Amino acid sequence: MNDPIPSAEAPGPMAADTTPGTSAGGPPDSLPEQPREQPPEQIQDEPQDELKQAVLKELLERRRSLETEIQALEQRRDQIEKEMRSSFSGQSEAIARRLKGFQEYMVGALQDLAVAAEQVELVAQPLLVQPSPLDAAAAAAQAAPPPPAVAAGLFAADEALIRERLLAFQGQPDFYADPWKLRRSLEAGHAGLLEDWFLNQGGRGAQPSSGSRNRNALVAAAAIAILGELYGDRFQTLVLASQPERLGEWRRGLQDCLGLGREDFGPASGIVLFERGDALVERADRLEERGELPFIVVDAAERAVEISVLQFPLWLAFAAGPGEVLAEEDLY
Repeated sequence: MNDPIPSAEAPGPMAADTTPGTSAGGPPDSLPEQPREQPPEQIQDEPQDELKQAVLKELLERRRSLETEIQALEQRRDQIEKEMRSSFSGQSEAIARRLKGFQEYMVGALQDLAVAAEQVELVAQPLLVQPSPLDAAAAAAQAAPPPPAVAAGLFAADEALIRERLLAFQGQPDFYADPWKLRRSLEAGHAGLLEDWFLNQGGRGAQPSSGSRNRNALVAAAAIAILGELYGDRFQTLVLASQPERLGEWRRGLQDCLGLGREDFGPASGIVLFERGDALVERADRLEERGELPFIVVDAAERAVEISVLQFPLWLAFAAGPGEVLAEEDLY
């Protein structure tokens, strides 16, 4: 028996397409939205803005740090100034400034007073006393003029010049004279002291102190002025004083009397200050080796003068009185 011919299968429903984005029998779904591209200029500006913001932030932080440090330093400065004002050193510095101002005021006042005193004419009141016959011989002896001093040593040929200068120094002071010229007035007693030192002692010897270092500096300044006219620049003044304070008084006194500056005091200048005698002797030896003349001035506070100092041709030592020695001991 013949089998029946199988009939073709009826087509069934089509399998649904599972491809994403499509629907069965319908149009494809819309594609997902792509990100919008930015302009290249905006992409380049964004890193630059971030860099600027970072730099600005760093600068602000550094500024705040510097301001903090400045405030701390200002506070430290105020604290140090407060401590200096309250400490001894700060007070001593303020006192020193006040004393310096008072000293300058006193120097100017004393100079004005000296000028005014020299212009005052003093009239001696006559004193009537009945002379005694016993005093006749003494009066006659006093009326006779003393014999003139005879010049000796280095200054025998310069007697006239020395007497003329000493007489001129006793007149009105010349405050505007050239440097190394005497600018102050010399008292008659001081002029007699220098006359004896120049003409009788020949520029080598001791003379009594005038009572203060400033007056001794005036006498030494008059001697330096005369020696400057006689020897020019071929001599150098060497001052011996064993205390820095005394050397400071000598420097100020000579500077005022001779119109000098700080540059005139030093090894290569006209005046050299020494605290030790051996250093002074060494300097004087070198001057003589160069053919120059050392002029040695010894302060009145020096108790003794070394023998080696006395070998030089020009030296002037001031001999202090008992009262001046005691005053120096109390001061130092």
